Amino acid sequence: MKLGARIFKTGIAVTLALVLANILNLPAPSFAGISAVFAMQPTIYRSYLSLIEQLQANVIGAVFAIVFVLLFGHNPFIIGLTAILVIALCLRLRLESTISVALVTVIAIMEYTETNFIQFALIRFSTIMLGILAAFIVNCIFLPPKYEKKLYSNIVENTETILKWIRMNTRHASEYQAVKEDIEKLKENMIKLDQLYLMYKEERIYSQKTRYQKSRKLVLYRQMITATNRAFDTLKALHRLENELCHMPPEFQQIVRSQLDCLLHYHEQILLKFIGKAKFQQESAIASEACHEKQRLVDAFYKYNEYGNEYHLFSLIGTIIGYGEQLEHLDRLIESFQQYHKDEESLQLSSQET
Repeated sequence: MKLGARIFKTGIAVTLALVLANILNLPAPSFAGISAVFAMQPTIYRSYLSLIEQLQANVIGAVFAIVFVLLFGHNPFIIGLTAILVIALCLRLRLESTISVALVTVIAIMEYTETNFIQFALIRFSTIMLGILAAFIVNCIFLPPKYEKKLYSNIVENTETILKWIRMNTRHASEYQAVKEDIEKLKENMIKLDQLYLMYKEERIYSQKTRYQKSRKLVLYRQMITATNRAFDTLKALHRLENELCHMPPEFQQIVRSQLDCLLHYHEQILLKFIGKAKFQQESAIASEACHEKQRLVDAFYKYNEYGNEYHLFSLIGTIIGYGEQLEHLDRLIESFQQYHKDEESLQLSSQET
């Protein structure tokens, strides 16, 4: 079982909320702990948005609870009706993610049946807000999320898996069912990769210099994901057209394999180049070789058109060429980026924990 930073931060937030509630002598401090759980978010920016939204939801829940108790009393039916109206209003205001904390506020306030109801309602409102604030403070101070290392690590991991299967497929060393199962897993992994990219994008930068660097990195990582997706498309095309490719002449199969080997090596070297572990001259030679192999592939495709299977393979050839073009674009972006940020320590991702 793996315990991530968010799990630890949730525990710290609950503890902080309960401790502060006890220090302030607030009744029922458990409500502060409950609201802290609801308020914990994966990024600081989302935590800020959650703070604003949950403040609004808390106010809505408290106002409805107070008004309905004063008008209709504490009947369970009234509590249920109030909950329905609060949910409807939250949906209307597009505060769907805060419905839970609004309902906690409603129930926490409307359960009270003694005197001094208004004072009690304000205390419960403050208790729940205390938990929300505790979660926000913890998310900002303790173990702030660093999604760049995780994003790069996942890009490399997914890419390596895809390239491994492409190499095995071109040499007819892969088992059909195993590739099919891994393709399904890779689809899920690519979706998670997009989610990681969005979280990294949400990380706020306050330094002007770092902001420019972050903007360029966003373009770079987006292109890295695009290149990985093109590699994945190539794998799926090879898997789908494996039988058709096997019926082509051995010379044509060798050219396809040679082009793909060149592109896979090019892709690996580009990822190493980004973290400063590949020489520029080495990359330039690989790029030239990839362009030469692409021309060989196109020429061979037209040369063997008399065999009748080439139209089935047309999509595969187009996918391979598209993959190469995305790699060339990524290579140019990295060269441009490193011209402006040659000495950035943040590029040394390989030496940091992921």
